[in-house]
Amino acid sequence: MPITSPLSQRRTVVALLLLTFATGLVDAISVLILGRVFVANMTGNAIFLGFLFVPGTGFDLTAAIVAVAGFLLGAVIGGRLFRIFGERRPRDWLTIALGLEAVMLLVLAALAGWGVLGYYDASKQLLIAGLAVAFGVQNSTARQFGIQELYTTVLTSTIVGIGVDSRLAGGTGERGKLRYGVVFVMILGAVIGATLTHVVVAPVIAIAGIVVLASLALFRYG
Repeated sequence: MPITSPLSQRRTVVALLLLTFATGLVDAISVLILGRVFVANMTGNAIFLGFLFVPGTGFDLTAAIVAVAGFLLGAVIGGRLFRIFGERRPRDWLTIALGLEAVMLLVLAALAGWGVLGYYDASKQLLIAGLAVAFGVQNSTARQFGIQELYTTVLTSTIVGIGVDSRLAGGTGERGKLRYGVVFVMILGAVIGATLTHVVVAPVIAIAGIVVLASLALFRYG
């Protein structure tokens, strides 16, 4: 059963769109810099894992395994936090969950920026794992609001909804603005993330952490 947001519907959507934007930023880095792996969108990694059974595909399948395992761990952590705090103290729950995600992103950005974690050597697996845990927490938190379009790390159901409910399909176009907005925001995050990777990498992860903090602040004080 979806939890009631501590914010109005509109502000809840804004807060979740901020998290969606962070997804676009970081998945751009993971795909373009860390080697064709997603740290937030697990559908792509599931396909990559299928390549385990086909030799010579050229994909870094270790990275995909690490990302899926990290995301699952993050989802477990997020689920546990929800069951401890969610229904009784929703603002505390959101503060802890999103605070944990933001801190992880900022720490990973610092470690990458200082050269402790690399982008091309074996240490990148730790960076992939940490990012995946962070977005596992995010997804498991966002989905508790029951807004299918705003699980913040996936777009498949959102795009299906655009088509199924469109006037071309005989629908009313209901929720069209929200769905188009979600797609646009994630693409925008990916565009900005991909553009910035030509110049910097770690600061983009830090920007994602700051965006998550903005979402946290809205949930806490909005």
